[in-house]
Formats: sequence, C-alpha cells, structure tokens
Amino acid sequence: MSVATGEQSNSLFKPERGLFHARRRIAVYLSVGLTTIFAGAAILFLSYFVFYVAREGIQYINLDFFTQEPPLSNSGGGGIVTALEGSLVMLVIASIIGIPLGMAVGIYLAEFGRGRLADVVRFLVDTLTGLPTIVFGLFIWVLIVAPTRTFSGLAGGLALSIIMVPTVARATEEVLRLVPGSLREASIALGGTESRTILRVVVPAARSGIITGMLLALARVAGETAPLLMTSLGNNFFIPVDQLNITNTPLDAVPLRIFIFTLSPFPVQQHQAFAAALILLVLVIVTSLLVRLATGGFKERGR
Repeated sequence: MSVATGEQSNSLFKPERGLFHARRRIAVYLSVGLTTIFAGAAILFLSYFVFYVAREGIQYINLDFFTQEPPLSNSGGGGIVTALEGSLVMLVIASIIGIPLGMAVGIYLAEFGRGRLADVVRFLVDTLTGLPTIVFGLFIWVLIVAPTRTFSGLAGGLALSIIMVPTVARATEEVLRLVPGSLREASIALGGTESRTILRVVVPAARSGIITGMLLALARVAGETAPLLMTSLGNNFFIPVDQLNITNTPLDAVPLRIFIFTLSPFPVQQHQAFAAALILLVLVIVTSLLVRLATGGFKERGR
C-alpha cells in the first residue's frame, strides 16, 4: 500500500517537473537568442562604422598625409604630422605619470585596502572614473595654463594622465584580487617579505591583466579631445625634436586635428578628418591585437 502511494505521489509531481524543465529550456533559449541578436547588432554597427570611416577617408591616406603639416586652405594637400607628433609626446607624458600612479593605487587597494582610508580611496577612484573628462582639462587649466599664461604639451599630458589613473587603478586592483592566495603564502613561507612578494610574485602573475588595463587607459586617452582644447590647444606647425619645449609650446593631437578638420567648410579637410579617424582606429585595434598576442589572450583556456 505504501509503495503504491509513493508511486502515485511521484506521478503527481512529474507534470510539475516537466513544466519546470520546459520553462527553464525556454528561458535558456530566449537568453541565448537575445544575446546572439544583440551581439550581432553590435558587430554589424561596428562593421558599418569602420566601413563608413574607411570609405570616406582611405583615399586621402598617402605618404604626404603622414609627413606634411596641416593645410591652411582648400589646397587639397597637407597632412597630420603635427598631430602625430603631439599625440606621441602627450601619450608618453601621460603614461610616465599615470601608469605608475594608477598601479600604485591599484596595488594598495588590492593588497592593503582595508578600513576607512581604503574606502575613501576607492570612492575617489570611482568618482574620477565617472567625471566628464573636460573637468580634468579645466583642473589643469587652472593649475598650470592660467598661471603660466601658455598652453603646452606638458599640460595636455598631465590632463591625460589624470584620466588614466582610475582606469589603471581599477584594472590593477581587479586582476590582483584574482591571483590565488596560495602564491602569496608560498612566497612568505620561503622567506619573502610582503613587499617582495607583491612585486616579485603577485604583480608578475597578474601581468596580462595589468597590461590590458594599461592598454584600455591608453586607448581611452588617445581619443580625448575636450581636455586638450583647454591644455595643449593645438599647433599647425611641426616642431623639430631639438627645438621642442613641452613646458611652453602648444602641441597638436590626432583628436584635436579631427575636430578642427570636421569644422572646416572645405570637403577636402572633412575627408581628411575621416582619414585621421581611420588611422586612430587602426592604431587602437592593432595595439589591442598585439598586446593580446603578447600576453596570450588568444590561447585556449586550460592550456
């Protein structure tokens, strides 16, 4: 009698279990389908964007475009050598200042970030991440440009470095937290100090993630325009390296040149803006691919 009752109770639950599994399968198929649709839409949009920029600007990319100064009229010639020079100088300045500072903040938050001070630092990092970048340009303008009464590449690099700090700090903190604690314990058990363990064991173990965070920060600041309008201003003339003074010389940049060409009434310069945007886009994509190759980002998991 009890056996029959048990079988009867199990048969009563079978329809409910079947309905539950059916709902779960529908939910899985629906989520996978929506994810595929959204991913496909993003890929299509990105592909169309790259195609449109390439179609409008690729015909204007030649050797003169990389070696000549910007045109001052609708002559059809000229290039962006001044923008390439300024971007390179300001990105180097920003990297020298922003990357070490961001890494130091990230290491502190990951390894020592406990208590009220750490909460304040983490809150400030999150706040800097969400601030409009023009605020950083205004800050450097008040701090450097206004007192010295001159725009400069140094001011532009400092503005970009501030933008880099929260991105590098957050990326460093997150990847350091993923390093297994057993590595730290093994290093300390072998006689390593805490600082030596962090610098020689933990940081190298998270090298790929840290480099990726640096790349993201560089890619972000490489396309910034608003802070540079208030700090480096721009320059139409190429400055030889031996005559370059970053403390009192305005410098051009690729985003600034794109902005200026876009506002031009001449169709030639408008197309050159697309050409400069294509170069900037290609540089970011190629750098991303090279870093992923160098850090093993394309290797299959588990190998």
